[in-house]
Amino acid sequence: MTALVTHRNLDRPDDVYDLLLTAHEGLSPEESSALNARLILTLCNHVGDVRIIRAALEVARE
Repeated sequence: MTALVTHRNLDRPDDVYDLLLTAHEGLSPEESSALNARLILTLCNHVGDVRIIRAALEVARE
């Protein structure tokens, strides 16, 4: 199992933040929530390891 990466791992974090903000522009709160859910599920699928996803959820809830 690969350990969950919790240190900064983005080479351009500001660009990623801007992408997230732009993706939500013009959406209603419901549409924004649906986008977040689809993004999370897409990234979970990419990770593909339930142990890593579980660890990420634990970190996010802290």
